[in-house]
Amino acid sequence: MAREPSLMIVAGEVSGDMHAARLVSAIRARHPEITFFGVGGDAMRAAGVDTVIDISAMAVIGISEVIRKYRHLRRVFYDMLALLRSRRPDAVILVDYPGFNLRFARRAHLMGFKTIYYICPQVWAWNRRRIPRMAATLDRLIAFFPFEPAYFKETGLQVDFVGNPLVDEVADARARPHPTLPWQGTPRIALLPGSRDHEIERILPSMWAAAAHIEARHPEASFMIPVHSETAAALVESVVATQPAGPTRYTVVIGQTHAVLADARATLITSGTATLEASLLRCPMVITYRTTAITAFLARILIKLTHIGLVNIVAGKGVVPELLQRAATPRNLADALEPVISDDAAHAATVQALDDVNRRLGAPGGADRAAAAVLDAISVSP
Repeated sequence: MAREPSLMIVAGEVSGDMHAARLVSAIRARHPEITFFGVGGDAMRAAGVDTVIDISAMAVIGISEVIRKYRHLRRVFYDMLALLRSRRPDAVILVDYPGFNLRFARRAHLMGFKTIYYICPQVWAWNRRRIPRMAATLDRLIAFFPFEPAYFKETGLQVDFVGNPLVDEVADARARPHPTLPWQGTPRIALLPGSRDHEIERILPSMWAAAAHIEARHPEASFMIPVHSETAAALVESVVATQPAGPTRYTVVIGQTHAVLADARATLITSGTATLEASLLRCPMVITYRTTAITAFLARILIKLTHIGLVNIVAGKGVVPELLQRAATPRNLADALEPVISDDAAHAATVQALDDVNRRLGAPGGADRAAAAVLDAISVSP
């Protein structure tokens, strides 16, 4: 009697845990007999994955923490290889987390296992020399951005663009009842200084001072800072308390990012995934980022892109302003946002450009299309 298919799945971060859980749920909706085991967290467990190692054991931020946890991560690496030998799954699905997962994919491939990478690493931005090595290691690559397959065109690796999961997330958010938020005037301006502590500490002061410039031009303006947790809210308040000047009407809200962006006339926003959320919610933006001088210097050497904002990368051109490092002064930020605050034609033109970006991100149902790609890779009917 033939055994039921099984899949090892490895996620190393909270975002990967959530993406993996959606993929597992989509696969099990079609084939509930398929079993999953690997590295994950609460979302993957809720989806039915036997998480032999919890995702909390994998979390690292920065080079110093990687060094500190190296022996532990090495042990996890070899424990998972031993589990691969003993349980013999039909394939290994690696979810993002490229520092660990690309190495694991190589070893699994050498052991004769089929390897599927879910969420293409951003090698197109910072290390294109990895592309042929990935092609030699992977059997299938599942991409979230429409431009990614072209980078692998000459390698022979099958790359499936399935659409971006944020399309579904934002659609789900729009379907829920819209909360009443404590705005205190108009125009409504969102400030998104990032989700990491160091981003909030480094980027919020210039946004805060920019908000003061905006309020000087628009005395009834209201500002809202959405954050993901009470801890982040406390950090925002502590940073604001150290600043010399800022807007008189502002509110910090927890867990309402989509609602805030849907309400806002415009946003000052930190470069990252949140820019795509703002685009999907049709909120014009100015993208900014500040990091250390040495990190910025290395980025200029390593990153081979004209733009850093995902909205502009997907568009293939600069549809919204980007102000980085020394250019991200409070006045420059305020000046760059002013047209979409005060000029209805400029606002409408930007929304139209964002709609084009949103179409490029794909239709809803990305997890279902990814599930079909996985099932095809392991020769199970979709």
